[in-house]
Amino acid sequence: MASPAISAKGPFMNTIPPGLLPEGLSDRLPPQAQASARLVRRVLDTVATHGYERVMPPLAEFEDTLTQRLTSMRAQDLVRVVDPVSQRTLAFRPDMTAQVGRIAATRLAAAPRPLRLSYAGPVIRQKATQLRPEREKMQLGAELIGSDSVPAAVEIVNIAIEALQAAGVTGITIDFTLPDLVDMLAAGPLPLGDAQVEAVRAELDAKDAGALAAHGPAAAAYLPLIEATGPFHAAMERLEAFSARVSGAIDSRIAGLRAIAKPIGWDIILTLDPTERHGFEFQNWFGFSIFAEGFVGEIGRGGSYAIARADGADEPAMGFSLYPDPLIDAGFGGDSPKRLFLPVGHDAARAAELRGEGWYTIAALSEGEDGAAHRCSHWLDGAEPRAY
Repeated sequence: MASPAISAKGPFMNTIPPGLLPEGLSDRLPPQAQASARLVRRVLDTVATHGYERVMPPLAEFEDTLTQRLTSMRAQDLVRVVDPVSQRTLAFRPDMTAQVGRIAATRLAAAPRPLRLSYAGPVIRQKATQLRPEREKMQLGAELIGSDSVPAAVEIVNIAIEALQAAGVTGITIDFTLPDLVDMLAAGPLPLGDAQVEAVRAELDAKDAGALAAHGPAAAAYLPLIEATGPFHAAMERLEAFSARVSGAIDSRIAGLRAIAKPIGWDIILTLDPTERHGFEFQNWFGFSIFAEGFVGEIGRGGSYAIARADGADEPAMGFSLYPDPLIDAGFGGDSPKRLFLPVGHDAARAAELRGEGWYTIAALSEGEDGAAHRCSHWLDGAEPRAY
């Protein structure tokens, strides 16, 4: 009996439709791809005016070096392959912050501090979330390495806001958190065992007062932190009252939050969730999430963290990351350029002048082409653009 026909690419390759992509991956087509590039450029140009210089780390690294810089990097997040050259496991980056940390701790270890770096590029995770089914997304941001002070936080938060506003985003909300607050209190005025710490974190994240109280009196002492959640100024008053009951143990954190909030414009909504931990596993004393009106879920986040140096010491850092895909999907960055159709035999010198004035030109390659079909708003009639 004759063997079944097998393509040169293998017996199963021809069963996959040529346009099918793996789950959670997608193409960006015109004009959205250009809108994405335009939005990224606006954000990075804004960041650059504050002295942040661009770095471009590779899409994949050795798994070991990618995960050792930040404790938040989890193995289950990584898409891996075996490098045919080194025979070692490579991992595609699920987050660019760790890569910037590696660059700062190695290639730029001798650079003056604080070191200001920016970045942009795609990241990919092994699994998507329920809120965002995409496994690949764009990430861009800025990292200030060498300081996690209050002035560093003020700079980072305000640059993040300015960058989003430059991209046209309005209705911005900043939600502040103190990621290591429970750890600090558990090791000091409100002692907890290791198992209790995890339980208290979980109940505080869930805002479940009943479940928190059920863990006993030691856990119940954390109940006021649930009440210290909401609009910034009212929540801060409740947090200050709580601090007074624990002998001012978190007064310095409260002063830091007030200093960070003070220069933020009146048009930005501020909220506080002092024990929010989900997604802030690698931040220490300060964290923040960024939301925008009309969008479900956060569009960015940031805060303070530590980078592991080659000598074993930790270096403080502060930064933010933005995830602009929802903005691009909603039309941000989509300011359409003026597109001018150039018929066959057009004046090339005049076309060059018009490009210098900001027109994007589409030249016909044959008679009968339709400029409107190429999304052109005008066509070149002699020396002057004419509207369709």
